[in-house]
Amino acid sequence: WESFPGYLDKLEKLDLAVDFGVQIAHSAVRTYVMGERGARNEAASSEDIDLMGKYVTEAVEAGALGFSTSRTLGHRAMNGEPVPGTFAAEDELFGLGRAMARGGASVFELAPMGAAGEDIIAPKTEVEWMKRLAADIDCPVSFALIQVDAAPDLWREIMAESLAAHDAGAPIYPQVAARPFGMLLGFPGHHAFSKRPTYVELRAKLSHEELAAELLKPAVKAKILSETDLPSDPNVLFDGMNALAQGMVDRTYSLGSPVDYEPTPDKTIAAIAKVQGRDPLEVLYDTYSEHNAGAMSMVPFFNYSEGNQDAVREMLLHPAGVAGLSDGGAHCAMICDASYPTYLLSFWAKEGGRTRGPGLPIEYVVKKQSLDTATLYGLNDRGVIAEGKKGDINIIDMNRIEVGRPHMAYDLPAGGKRLLQGATGYVNTIVSGVVTRRNGVDTGARPGRLVRGQR
Repeated sequence: WESFPGYLDKLEKLDLAVDFGVQIAHSAVRTYVMGERGARNEAASSEDIDLMGKYVTEAVEAGALGFSTSRTLGHRAMNGEPVPGTFAAEDELFGLGRAMARGGASVFELAPMGAAGEDIIAPKTEVEWMKRLAADIDCPVSFALIQVDAAPDLWREIMAESLAAHDAGAPIYPQVAARPFGMLLGFPGHHAFSKRPTYVELRAKLSHEELAAELLKPAVKAKILSETDLPSDPNVLFDGMNALAQGMVDRTYSLGSPVDYEPTPDKTIAAIAKVQGRDPLEVLYDTYSEHNAGAMSMVPFFNYSEGNQDAVREMLLHPAGVAGLSDGGAHCAMICDASYPTYLLSFWAKEGGRTRGPGLPIEYVVKKQSLDTATLYGLNDRGVIAEGKKGDINIIDMNRIEVGRPHMAYDLPAGGKRLLQGATGYVNTIVSGVVTRRNGVDTGARPGRLVRGQR
């Protein structure tokens, strides 16, 4: 396939355990139409916009649920450059939004400028054009909204503006996360010692299992801790993550077992090292070494400015927000937020799930991530248990519902790795009336299908 309709035709042949939908991505369309000009983020001409719009409309008519773009400097291509479309002008954004609306799609989705805290002025500017776009195309505009340390109360202003926009006929919806997030670091992925000569040498010649065994040896640990980092390669994406990890010990936490996403300040690597009178990097090495050198530590960049999840709870309760931001597939060797749906239940809704403050009503949490999401995307055949609706149901033991410890798997093409996170407490998962998982075990049934467009 080359066209988006051809892509959907290919996807439609897959037999999966869940239904899934797709959006047409700005970066891909821009590069396809404009070539190197698009990849270099040069300005689009009116002819470029018209042709991109043609492909967007074609994609939506074929079944894409919406259009997606990124404007944050935190999203980079493999060469380190901002992804195509990051600096798109308003005529391009509105042209593609109108093309999406002509095709009948439901949501214009984006990661806005300043989303990662790189610019605390930009989010308000972004909201202004988003409001005008939503009113212009009469479609929801949904955007990422998180708490950033540089302006920890800015999200409240954006939420208030979004709610006022709703009342004025401009449906903009901030996407809010279920918990703090940032990076998961450890020996299986990116970590503080990845440029130490001994580690580099061992990694080059050993299997994952052999490497883990070597890293647990006291002599190897001592040698790595005594070494100086090799220089990082600026042309290799994330090659300098070791320096970042070393400089973040004051906000790095062991996830623990069971996992703890609301740790107190005394549980940072730096705080533990101070109490124990040890070098923070030695404490960090020991943290990485847990679970046979498979443990992951958490560095919460966002939604943790006050060291608790009070702001997250407020976001989830705000009437303007929708549950999103799971980053289920992106950055898959350092983020594992595909567990958000379970976390909403196990942490926020389960009795005793949250110990440092109030949780949320279970009926609210269920509706937030089922009916509300389905309604936003125009999927009116699902999201509620009712006659005539789609038979997608989870039967859950709320006493046992829990997210597991993130762990690395090496099952992507060419041995690529991704973080996985299991769950307990699901008695049955039913898709289109067919049981796909029973007591957490895959039944082999594959009733999941591509969802083409609104219904």
